[in-house]
Amino acid sequence: MSGEEHEETARHGDGEREFEERVRALLADDAFTIRPSAAPYPAIRRRGVAERRRRAATVGAALVTLAVVPVGAAALTGPEGGGRAVSPAASATPAPSPTPAAPAGPAGPASDAQLLDGVTRESAAAMLEDCLASDRGGGSLQDLGAAEEYRILLGMRSTGDSNAPGDGRFVVAVRDEAPRTRVICNIKDGEVAGLNVGGADTALPDQGKVMPDVNAHKLYSQSFLDKGDWRLPFRWGSIGAVHPSVARVTVSYGDAEPRTAVIDHGWFVATGVLDQQVTRAPHIKGYDTAGRQVYDSDQDKYYLADLP
Repeated sequence: MSGEEHEETARHGDGEREFEERVRALLADDAFTIRPSAAPYPAIRRRGVAERRRRAATVGAALVTLAVVPVGAAALTGPEGGGRAVSPAASATPAPSPTPAAPAGPAGPASDAQLLDGVTRESAAAMLEDCLASDRGGGSLQDLGAAEEYRILLGMRSTGDSNAPGDGRFVVAVRDEAPRTRVICNIKDGEVAGLNVGGADTALPDQGKVMPDVNAHKLYSQSFLDKGDWRLPFRWGSIGAVHPSVARVTVSYGDAEPRTAVIDHGWFVATGVLDQQVTRAPHIKGYDTAGRQVYDSDQDKYYLADLP
């Protein structure tokens, strides 16, 4: 090879190497241009921590919410339920319902028919409390106890007369525990107008199966000062004790047909309305479980059949 040819070849080789270097540089620059930048890890980590905290706060709030929801109103969703609500009652034994507390005050009567003329159990209880707290009828000299110890037997309106003017209301109650007590109380204008207290163990040795209360006339008669001039119509009541063998008691007053009394824990209670003046007390009869008559007030020597 001549010297010129050798020089030309060297120049050609240098050019190729220069070209190759330029291509490599261009490729390197282009590769840097299309290569994605490194992931901003600190920023991503901060976002991840914040997201986890947000989810934790959300779950915590949900747990707090579940904690304050009543058991009967909560609902859980199982992973296989697809959003189906599952009552916790299916997996937990419900707490027993509390037993309703007995109402305070005296026990009520056996029948609603024993509360008349707008007297309710609540108003009868309030009247009884006032009566027991009063100093009438010797209440300050004997232990009448608390209203809770009594049962209401009768509540009805009272008709004023010449001896005790002004209409009012009667409440009759009995205490079964010793000392057994019966009270007849009259309330007028919110004040205790009269209180009669009697024992419930006053049966005489030869008393019959039915024992009309000796002070029941306060419920079925007006003052003897008004004899022949009663205020009508007149609400009346009749009460008394009965022997356990007595199954039925009837009471008739005036021209009215005999009515069946309510038997309430060893007491009978009957009421009615008179439209005319009478001179004889209510006529009382008692019958046993077989229907046999075992008592007739007309044959009771202790019963005052004629009114004063």
